[in-house]
Amino acid sequence: MQDQRAEIDWQAGDVPVSTRFDDPYFSLENGLEETRYVFLDGNGLPGRFADGFHVAELGFGTGLNFLTTVLAWRASGVRGKLRFTSFEAYPMGAGDMAQALTAFPDVSDVAAPLIEAWKAGQREIAFADGISLEVIGGDARVTLPAWDGRADAWYLDGFSPAKNPELWGADLLAALGRHTAPGGTAATYTAAGFVRRGLDAAGFDVTRRPGYGRKRHMSVAVLRAT
Repeated sequence: MQDQRAEIDWQAGDVPVSTRFDDPYFSLENGLEETRYVFLDGNGLPGRFADGFHVAELGFGTGLNFLTTVLAWRASGVRGKLRFTSFEAYPMGAGDMAQALTAFPDVSDVAAPLIEAWKAGQREIAFADGISLEVIGGDARVTLPAWDGRADAWYLDGFSPAKNPELWGADLLAALGRHTAPGGTAATYTAAGFVRRGLDAAGFDVTRRPGYGRKRHMSVAVLRAT
């Protein structure tokens, strides 16, 4: 699994589509605004940022969610460290990543060091302003339960549950709950019933909200106090 790579087709010249899952990596309308709406706003960010804050993600993809988080962290003025951990079974090649990110000039400055490190094969990367990134390769159903971290906020950004159900299963969501800090949150673009039920069973209070663009609904979740 560690040697698996993303297989990409390109729609309209600059939108990467996974041929494995037949699904685009980001919104065809505006992937950057979708990230801000679903994953940052859905997790109450940047308002919750603090020294030592830890974001984790299912599906690194193009790196757009990470880069958008970096921009929000820097704009927030919070001093200290930000950790970002992502679980990715099929990492993009550096060339595909660079091509995909050209669609988002706002992230170009922060994308450049990511792409250079990615070309060099680095998956644990230290950036300026106390920001660190770790991308854990392999099947998240194996790697997440074995992980020793706990996140304050989760971005659940796998491909569509209908096309990639493995990343949305009850056992994986239960592991996600165990690896969430007290008061931690999760957000996702999907409002599929089995996903919401899985998050509820994993210990989260789940709320359905209006989705981004043409998507009717999305889901946000807060870990219940125990």
